[in-house]
Amino acid sequence: MQNEIEQLFDNKPDQYTPEHFALFTRFKQALNRGEIRSAEPDDSQPCGWRVNGWVKKGILLGFRLGGIVDMSVDPVKQPFLDKSTYPVHRFTPADGVRIVPGGSSVRDGCYVGRSVTCMPPMYINVGAYVGEGTMIDSHALIGSCAQIGRNCHISAASQIGGVLEPVGALPVIVEDEVMVGGNCGVYEGTVVKREAVLGTGTILNRSTPVYDLVRGTVHRAADGAPLVIPEGAVVVAGSRAVSIGPGRDWGISIYTPVIVKYRDNKTGARVQLEDLLR
Repeated sequence: MQNEIEQLFDNKPDQYTPEHFALFTRFKQALNRGEIRSAEPDDSQPCGWRVNGWVKKGILLGFRLGGIVDMSVDPVKQPFLDKSTYPVHRFTPADGVRIVPGGSSVRDGCYVGRSVTCMPPMYINVGAYVGEGTMIDSHALIGSCAQIGRNCHISAASQIGGVLEPVGALPVIVEDEVMVGGNCGVYEGTVVKREAVLGTGTILNRSTPVYDLVRGTVHRAADGAPLVIPEGAVVVAGSRAVSIGPGRDWGISIYTPVIVKYRDNKTGARVQLEDLLR
């Protein structure tokens, strides 16, 4: 499948044939089953993950193949106009996924594991992977190709950024057992390692260093390498003083995320309280 997808992506034909649509259907079904992923664990990589660029090519191919069609249940009250290749994801009770009513949407071409809970309204975009037992809370976004592990909690109004292009760019990775607090934003290929906790309002991207008060180091994204939040780190929104120029004279501080501790039994007990909702 990889060779066929790459050939079709790199050599656009004058007209797409039924065989091309059948290839994309097989590709999208594999995405839905979690058999292929836009990024996957790889211990040989410094951050522990590698990009599968050909999978991103297949997702982009779907946009080329599809035309805009009306998929509205009610075109007056709730119009739904999108590419024919990307309808909403279909679930059955056998999938074991809870989708609470109230305006949530899951796009076709993504994996949503058993015992995932979707609180309204939330959105999961194409190419995303959401592991078993994770809760996606109200007003949360799982962006295109973002990879979310098992038993995570993506709290209300949190944004997990997505990326389709360039195809070689690492999407946001949130590993197993991570707690993402309300109104957090994780962007630009950041990797949050397992059991980390992001406090309310924490923003992580390539531009903002993370100050580790416990280990006395600073975590930064480097050329070709993402920002990586260490395993078990508890990160909160903080600030640091501007030390030069008018900013110092005016007493200005700027935002920075800060690691204030590493996860312990007390932290784990607080996070596990959410299990009552599953």
